[in-house]
Amino acid sequence: MDLKTYLEPTLFAIDDQLQTLMIQGVSVYSETDKFPDLDDIDMAIIGVPESRNAWNNAKCNDAPDIIREHFYSLHQGEFKHKIADLGNLKIGQSPTDTYAALADIVGGLIDANILPIVLGGSQDLTIATYNALANRKQIINLFALDNRFDLGDPEHDITSRSYLSKMIVSQPNFLFTYSNAGFQTYLVDRYAIQLMKNLNFDAYRLGVLRQSIQEIEPVVRNADVMSVDVSAIRKSDAPGNPNAVATGLFGEEASQIMRYAGRSEKMRAIGIYEYNPSLDVDGQTAQLIGIMLWCFIEGFYQRKHEYPYKDKEKLTKYIVSVDEEDQEIVFYKSKTTDRWWMEIPGNEDKYQAHYMLPCSYADYEQAMQNELPDRWVTALARFV
Repeated sequence: MDLKTYLEPTLFAIDDQLQTLMIQGVSVYSETDKFPDLDDIDMAIIGVPESRNAWNNAKCNDAPDIIREHFYSLHQGEFKHKIADLGNLKIGQSPTDTYAALADIVGGLIDANILPIVLGGSQDLTIATYNALANRKQIINLFALDNRFDLGDPEHDITSRSYLSKMIVSQPNFLFTYSNAGFQTYLVDRYAIQLMKNLNFDAYRLGVLRQSIQEIEPVVRNADVMSVDVSAIRKSDAPGNPNAVATGLFGEEASQIMRYAGRSEKMRAIGIYEYNPSLDVDGQTAQLIGIMLWCFIEGFYQRKHEYPYKDKEKLTKYIVSVDEEDQEIVFYKSKTTDRWWMEIPGNEDKYQAHYMLPCSYADYEQAMQNELPDRWVTALARFV
């Protein structure tokens, strides 16, 4: 597949004078540079200036080049990055055409073992990444950093507030689980919260998340796709979004979650959406998104390539009996990174990459106190 046919050069001005800037490790498709060679590339950036299905955020289509300007001006870290910037997607006659084109690009990159980074545009573009994996009949764990669930009504046209419902009702369905981090109860219909529970999806309130942010690491580690809505970040830290509110994640917390995502060997694609430059203050939100991207990339180059369902000899095994529930839970702890997993009884052949569930030391402690970890109970219900 010739990806170039879908794309056009980015128009932002590249300042590559300093040899220590991030731009030095990136091959950019620009008006002066040809389409990048994708051999030996780890990640690819795609700008998608699509906002026709945005909810209350029509100008977020201007975001990709503004984000690039701030990201590429950051200094390099202690890693040697190999990134291609493929420019911006040519928008289709309809949003559906855009989704189809983006799904082809994301799928082609994944087939080439290149991690796509989508710069939106509106968050309904997440469905294109879902379709890319679903077209390959791959089971998908979706993780969203968002202050809402974006369920909407599946009977209505897709918007950035309803894309999730389209995934839930799609047939055949490849959405194994959805996890939300940062939702705020006063912004979410209580029936939607109950629906999350009925579907055995994971939802972490902002307050719970901020009390112990490291507990979200296993959830991120279990995800195949990450979708970031800038509205998850408090308005004072990220003013460039009309749907952000006074409460939300601090920029440092969002950046830490991005670092967790980068470290996850399962993570196949990410997207950052809903940034509206017309509402930004001195480029503050774009700068934060650039830092979040930087943290993701740093995490990517810190990966240890642990696949616990394959490399059990690299793990320490613990068996905990929860007498009151007449259950045994098998835990594994990495000898290299001290990360934890627990074994979920189920169809190992069908769900090979899912039955070894990432967890935390807190889950092990809970089992040692003769209680079934909530994470284990919810996960087990998905296999029933």
